[in-house]
Amino acid sequence: MSEPKTIGLFYGSSTCYTEMAGEKIRKVLQQLQAEDCVDFFNIADTPIVQTQFYDYLIFGIPTWDYGELQEHWEEIWDELDELDFSGKKIAIYGLGDQVGYPEWFLDAMGYLHSKLVHRGATPCGYWPRAGYEFEGSKALTPDGNYFVGLALDEENEFHLSEARINAWCNQIVREFGL
Repeated sequence: MSEPKTIGLFYGSSTCYTEMAGEKIRKVLQQLQAEDCVDFFNIADTPIVQTQFYDYLIFGIPTWDYGELQEHWEEIWDELDELDFSGKKIAIYGLGDQVGYPEWFLDAMGYLHSKLVHRGATPCGYWPRAGYEFEGSKALTPDGNYFVGLALDEENEFHLSEARINAWCNQIVREFGL
């Protein structure tokens, strides 16, 4: 029997919503894998270099105000340029407000995706754009049909998050090959 694969989940959260979404993701993945398969890290407390110990990574990032990075992501942003993500499969979930900030919905997720792919990561977990209403986003694939990760809007569509998380976790388990 092969060694179980552990996923490193790294998030930044100022208001706890990104952390709570990460906890839900961890719980669903553990149910799907029937084991404790997710190590959970707040980037405010854990050096980002810890990502290098995992082949499978999930990143949680909220977008603040007018397409800005959350404060803890901003603090470690340049450190990501020193890391090699070659051979690592990554999935990202992002939180945004498509009503209050419709021109910048999930921009931070798009910034993180670009940086990680530039550093060699293999992205997984693209999520359909259908069902969301916003004006602009840097988190869309070039064809505009998908987000580069799971799109969550806890402000306006909290009631849809559980189903979205469940579907996305099933998707990334397949795409990670677990």
